[in-house]
Amino acid sequence: MRVALFITCVNDTLFPGTGRAVVTLLRRLGCEVDFPRAQTCCGQMHVNTGYPQEGTRLARHFADVFAGYDAVVTPSGSCAAMVREQYPRLARTAAAAGRSASSGTARGAGGRAAGRTADPSFAEEVAALVPKVHDLSEFLVDVLGVTDVGAYFPHRVTYHPTCHSLRGLRLGDRPTRLLEQVRGLELVPLPGAEECCGFGGTFAVKNPAVSAAMCADKAHNVMATGAEVLCAADNSCLMHIGGALGRQRTGIRVMHLAEILAATEGGETAAALAGPAARTLAAPAGATSPGPAAGTPPEPGPAVHGRTGEER
Repeated sequence: MRVALFITCVNDTLFPGTGRAVVTLLRRLGCEVDFPRAQTCCGQMHVNTGYPQEGTRLARHFADVFAGYDAVVTPSGSCAAMVREQYPRLARTAAAAGRSASSGTARGAGGRAAGRTADPSFAEEVAALVPKVHDLSEFLVDVLGVTDVGAYFPHRVTYHPTCHSLRGLRLGDRPTRLLEQVRGLELVPLPGAEECCGFGGTFAVKNPAVSAAMCADKAHNVMATGAEVLCAADNSCLMHIGGALGRQRTGIRVMHLAEILAATEGGETAAALAGPAARTLAAPAGATSPGPAAGTPPEPGPAVHGRTGEER
């Protein structure tokens, strides 16, 4: 199966180890993995902050870049939800704008705006692409039909279901089913798991006090589990919660689901908590070329109140 890795902006810029972990894992399961270097932002931040024209152009580019693959896999429930939920709406809006412009009903600035996004093939490309775009956990469970991926991670872990993965993609128990099959891993339930961590991309920027209060509640619940590692399917939420855990010097590390699933006995990730962390918040942009090694659990990062973008 020919699979494309959709890395997302936050992972590309800050957490390239997550992308490498996805590649390691999928290759171990027999997939042929490509990394299309022409990929850019999916447009989520633009659409969610009132710039649908700019978001539609990015969506059109996404459809061009990822056409022709058997599957598109991303380590972000948020960006996967953007493609699956918003792209069909953007395509319908663009098609309506095109019809309006061609009939002569769009004039002046409105007509020019319609012309920028009108493309009769866009809706067809989106319809063909959307069913192929998957969060990592649903690709493993639903497409490959596996829950035991041969991982080994001898640590106490708790899982936070991020909002887009929980409510947008409706991943349900897929991530925890995968974690339950990891040898050596002790999975402990997170109190208030379904409550938002307070990140929400631009929500944390527009409502910093509320965001910080929500994050404090989430961090308190994480500490109550006695876990060594907090796991999730979106690194931006992990960065947000990890900042709170780090400021309190809890010793709890945050780690993307892909990195745990990529870990094997004797591999560098399996010795996770024994050595210095690999994840930093200053990873160079573009450092996403597929590599053989999975990432190691990161130290909790600084606060992210004031960063823009959505969960990624």
